[in-house]
Amino acid sequence: MALPHHNLPVSLDTLISHTLLRDQLPGTEQPGCALVLMGGGARTAYQAGVLKAVAAMIARQGGPGAAAFPFRWLFGTSAGALNAAYLAGRSGDGLQALVSLASFWGELRSEQVYRLDAPPWVRANRVLAGWTLARQVRRHRALLDTMPLVDTLHRSIDLEGLERALRTRQIDALGVTASSYTTGEHWTFCQTREDHPAQPWHRPGRRASFQPVTIEHLMASSAIPFLFPAVPLWVEGHKAYFGDGSMRQLTPLSPAIHFGARRILVIGVGQPQRAGLVGRDAGDEPSAGTIAGHAMASVFHDTLQSDVEQVQRVSQTLASLPPELAAALPYRPVDVFAIQPSLSLDELARKHIGALPAATRHTLVGLGALDTQRNAAGSAAALASYLLFEPEFVQALVALGEADAWRRHEELIHFLSSAWQAPATVPPVP
Repeated sequence: MALPHHNLPVSLDTLISHTLLRDQLPGTEQPGCALVLMGGGARTAYQAGVLKAVAAMIARQGGPGAAAFPFRWLFGTSAGALNAAYLAGRSGDGLQALVSLASFWGELRSEQVYRLDAPPWVRANRVLAGWTLARQVRRHRALLDTMPLVDTLHRSIDLEGLERALRTRQIDALGVTASSYTTGEHWTFCQTREDHPAQPWHRPGRRASFQPVTIEHLMASSAIPFLFPAVPLWVEGHKAYFGDGSMRQLTPLSPAIHFGARRILVIGVGQPQRAGLVGRDAGDEPSAGTIAGHAMASVFHDTLQSDVEQVQRVSQTLASLPPELAAALPYRPVDVFAIQPSLSLDELARKHIGALPAATRHTLVGLGALDTQRNAAGSAAALASYLLFEPEFVQALVALGEADAWRRHEELIHFLSSAWQAPATVPPVP
């Protein structure tokens, strides 16, 4: 989905005082492209489809360096952080890393992400379902046991490959975002080579720490509140507990800009409409599924569009300034290409609710949070879409991502092919 482009006036005071571009380090802007991947549970399989199409486009284009890995900086949030780490660890494989990501998602199953121990009879009533979940919370500090995901990430994320890619300058940085339950701040954990000029930053409500990215960082970034347990991490000599990086993420592009990226490809998993949350009678009292789906959507509230629009407006303002004034400012324009699903993922998930693991499905039905018998089927799908790590839904998401990317292949190829030349002015915004 192409994000709208607004040509709104921005005062110089606003430009200097409030723009996200203030994070950029003077003199560090470099050619290349940053990849920013937003979060959304199982929905982020969509990103694998987009990137698989990107690999095919670049390979078809050919030319020198066509097989090389196309991104210099990678930043991810929640399940998007898992995708970013997977790619960073395999960046030495070049374009094949993008194809491998789609294969990874194709082989994934819910049982490799989470576990919920519940007998079939919990669907009989809410008391039994509630008792089952209370037992889960006592055991795992959350509704779901995520030890299967820990095992999956240890097998799939190549941390040694990440270190090698940074050391050989195959890539420049990997950034993973998480939200601190302890301080309320939004953190970006960055791993880069030792001699990189970028330094940690501290802005109101958001901070950065430069340290090796571990499986614990990935688990923290993807710890969906209530569903997945909080994860402890050490920051500045203190232990703090972290949850999903999508919470309180107001400026998803700022880490890439801070590292000097002048071009950013960002893949979100928001959707054009929340049609799935509307029943046949909008006046009906919301079901538990409706409320749960709305709560999940609030956690993963996609701030991407507003952030992209602000960067675009500021970049246009910079480009319109007299050259002498623009050259004197410590800011540079940034070109952003954003792509999101063209169809409702709630509606897509509705067709695959039956693929949820039986224990999860039975428990949610027992709670009334997965009511497929009434007009709440759409809202049930909104909740289920974050937990549907099953082939049917994943394949549908990957196919949608590929289709959306190919629909804009000329724009994408132009954007990526020019990413290795630092622009003097702002190119047309996709």
